[in-house]
Amino acid sequence: MISSGVGRTQGTPLQVYGINGPVVTVLGKTDLSMGEMVFVGKKRLIGEVINISDEKTTIQVYENTTGLYADEPIENTGYPIRADLGPGMLSNIYDGIQRPLKVIENISGHYIKTGINVPSIDYEKKWDITVFAKEGDKVNPGDIYAECNETSVIKHKFMIPYGVSGTVCSVGPSGEYCLTEEILQIKTESGETAGIALTEKWPIRKARPVRERLEPKTPLITGQRVIDALFPIAKGGAAAIPGGFGTGKTVLQHQLAKWSDADIIVYIGCGERGNEMTDVINEFRKLIDPQTNKPLMERTILIANTSNMPVAAREASIYTGITIAEYYRDMGYDVAIMADSTSRWAEALREMSGRLEEMPGDEGYPAYLGSRLSNYYERAGRVVAIGRPHGREGSVTAISAVSPPGGDISEPVTQNTLRVVKVFWGLDATLARQRHFPSINWMNSYSLYADMANSYYDQYIDENMSGLISDALNLLQEENRLLEIVKLVGFDSISDIDKLKLEISKSIREDYLQQNAFNPIDAHSSLRKQFAVLRLIIDFYKKSLELIEKEIINFAKYYTETASIRERIGRVKFIPEKNIEEINAVGKDMYKILEAIKLKLNVYEKEAAGEK
Repeated sequence: MISSGVGRTQGTPLQVYGINGPVVTVLGKTDLSMGEMVFVGKKRLIGEVINISDEKTTIQVYENTTGLYADEPIENTGYPIRADLGPGMLSNIYDGIQRPLKVIENISGHYIKTGINVPSIDYEKKWDITVFAKEGDKVNPGDIYAECNETSVIKHKFMIPYGVSGTVCSVGPSGEYCLTEEILQIKTESGETAGIALTEKWPIRKARPVRERLEPKTPLITGQRVIDALFPIAKGGAAAIPGGFGTGKTVLQHQLAKWSDADIIVYIGCGERGNEMTDVINEFRKLIDPQTNKPLMERTILIANTSNMPVAAREASIYTGITIAEYYRDMGYDVAIMADSTSRWAEALREMSGRLEEMPGDEGYPAYLGSRLSNYYERAGRVVAIGRPHGREGSVTAISAVSPPGGDISEPVTQNTLRVVKVFWGLDATLARQRHFPSINWMNSYSLYADMANSYYDQYIDENMSGLISDALNLLQEENRLLEIVKLVGFDSISDIDKLKLEISKSIREDYLQQNAFNPIDAHSSLRKQFAVLRLIIDFYKKSLELIEKEIINFAKYYTETASIRERIGRVKFIPEKNIEEINAVGKDMYKILEAIKLKLNVYEKEAAGEK
């Protein structure tokens, strides 16, 4: 702890009194307000006021305080930590407080120097703007008044800022503008004139207002069979992915970011290893979006706050990300935000709480851990945005990885997370060791959106899809029960029907749920393909069950006779989407083989003779 011993009275210049890691104190009563953004020291490090009393004011600094001295000046700004919102955010890479890392690299090289303060978006770049507003129009907050092509796949829609309403008294023509130019002049109800530029600033810790919150009604299609079929998430929902080291959390989130049918992806690397974030950046730059056949980065924003970056900025990174997500949501887009991982965020919260000498809660985390997690996840949702055109719907879907120490999901971060999310994808270390990925354990995972998703599938994919999903779940649950029995009495002691159930359950696990993220065909499955593969497996089970129930054939003989078709069923997931009809051809061959077994055993000789 460094201190100067110099006091301060109100009205004198603000100075650093004490430094404890990223926590800086100012002695005495100040004019600073709670949550206000400040610049600390001669290098103007970015900080935020987090505690105020008559004796001292505490500031959380979002940069490395090495080299900061007592008595250095502190500059107040009068506003809270804010995100700059405007075109140019897509395809960008930010740190936890929305500083563009590409720009910083040009200034300071491979390492971020302290005190660098650069604009979050390029205010000098010209954008081709199409203006909708006309002179004399009555406008209110949230009204869309112009748009431009931010990328080749996303139109950026400019909205009247919150707190501004009135009559348009001047409007610029459509054409090229930089972001500092004012397109509209609005005469407010108080008679003042307000200029409207093409950017907006919003406090990151404050949720953007909406007209109405709606119940989620559409599943987020991820292309991951175990998720879409068994444990779906809705657009506007919240999901947690808890799992220990090596269970595949990061790869699963990469898959969701690449293949989900959200319009915009915000990916937050929150306290993760730098090499993992490097892999994300390199891979996303190369990846072609299957929805648009354009680079995936054209609808992606990356926020990188790795484990070697300042811990305080890690705490702010998820708020920066969700603020950006809400901004695009208000335009009418479906946004998916991935946080990897909230455990590292909670560790930053714990470290900051310890430096503030707050009373620790469970396992040293602050007592307000649960409320902070709730505040984050509750900003997800499907909403009707404020402003015209009326009825504009958008959503933010929050998917966060949790890294419990030793895979123990009873620890505070996981338990507080599960209280507020409606989808739990529990990753299993045993499945991961068996190389079964995604390693989502179907026995302890759940989704409260399953009924909604099944209704959607029945309506838009096939009316029998929910029935197939139910059959698959029942077989997996039955397998779990039978495996316990097999451990006691052995495989040979159970009935032929139970042996068949174990064989088909194995097919569901290995041929349907297991998915190779590095195979270009198997990495993503459309709903249509998912239905075709699952129908093939369940139909095979029902036809086989008929043979064994009627004692037409015993299991040992059945297992030998069906070896070839079982092998073909195991390979159908590698059939390309464009050749999906080949799956139906395998189904027809499966029927022929099972019918041939009946004829071979002369089961239907009497029926055939009667027909003749």
